[in-house]
Amino acid sequence: MTTSSETASFKPKSDFLRVMIERGYVHQLSHAEELDAAALAGPITAYIGFDATADSLHVGSLVQIMLLRRLQQTGHKPIVVMGGGTTKVGDPSGKDSQRQMLTAEQINANIAGLKRAFKPFLSFGAGPSEAITVDNDEWLSKLGYVEFLREYGPHFTINRMLTFDSVKLRLEREQPLTFLEFNYMLMQATDFLELNRRYGCTLQMGGSDQWGNILNGVELIRRVDQQPAFALTTPLITTASGAKMGKTAAGAVWLNAERLSPYDYWQFWRNTEDADVGRFLKLFTDLPLHEIARLEALEGAEINEAKKVLANEATTLLHGAAAAEAAATASKAAFEEGRLSNDLPTIKVARADLEAGVPLSNLATDAGLATSRGEARRLAQGGGLRLNDKAEADGQRLVTLADCNAEGLIKLAAGKKKIVLVKPV
Repeated sequence: MTTSSETASFKPKSDFLRVMIERGYVHQLSHAEELDAAALAGPITAYIGFDATADSLHVGSLVQIMLLRRLQQTGHKPIVVMGGGTTKVGDPSGKDSQRQMLTAEQINANIAGLKRAFKPFLSFGAGPSEAITVDNDEWLSKLGYVEFLREYGPHFTINRMLTFDSVKLRLEREQPLTFLEFNYMLMQATDFLELNRRYGCTLQMGGSDQWGNILNGVELIRRVDQQPAFALTTPLITTASGAKMGKTAAGAVWLNAERLSPYDYWQFWRNTEDADVGRFLKLFTDLPLHEIARLEALEGAEINEAKKVLANEATTLLHGAAAAEAAATASKAAFEEGRLSNDLPTIKVARADLEAGVPLSNLATDAGLATSRGEARRLAQGGGLRLNDKAEADGQRLVTLADCNAEGLIKLAAGKKKIVLVKPV
């Protein structure tokens, strides 16, 4: 097995692994030389699974989507696996408690929402390097329990399963791990075997927390069918300050536009920490490495230009060039020119409510500037909450129609980077 510390000395011959390593995607890699030879010889097929626990993915999953994009860009075939079957069980990896059980209707609705996130990044079709989407419920739901145990149970030992982080960490924290969840890793291994048999899929990719689960599938394929199979995981993506990628004080950075506006998505990337700009340009944009090297070498105030490039490129990939340009224009108008734009995030509030008066903390929470009214009050007390460009220390201050500007709007801002308009309706 090759780890991130060893990839620096590994010199791949295939474009696929060269790009993956150069741009910082590889944390762990199994059978590196064999995989490199396979990728060099012709198109390989690889997959990543996405459980349907919500109706949109967030930025924390974007590195996995970009893995599939890089795979396709280097001439290989991606499979997007929707976890219609595994979602019914729930992946215990990285969780202190059992995931909420969803109904079949909820899972199907979530899958419909998840599929939308992949269309801007991948080309789908029947060609040798075109992506396909499959649902693992197609085969997992047809497995009889006794059949499942007899066919796959002998290949897994409880001793080894207890050593995997997804199990070990839960037990160390003295948090319950249900028998239902304990089966998850077997189901994931079964997915890989089924995809290998149906589509000739030889590579499973995922986050570093999936390493043990992925290796189970690799070993199952090699043991049962004596076929080549490989594993590749990405490092945990955190910011320079140690925060987990994809989360902000206001919540998750969703990929679907109805969950997070293109403007807020652009603003998320614009607010990247200085030390992360080069790394994020490699991971989340298609810019060539020489251009990224130039941008990450910028210092002082000039690094803000690199952040704008990152925001424009990342937003263009997901939402299109027009949305990225509109977001950039709105941001410039609001933060550099002091003007308001129709492309700024806007919430609608009943005119009758504003006539009576709405506490500023309530309005700020509804606008997504804070996660709770208590947090909004603390933000105001610290001087971080502004109403029409004026700091308001009293979170209980009533906001009324009298606060509307000439355009009939109310401007709320948190800090220097977050603006939301309030529109009476």
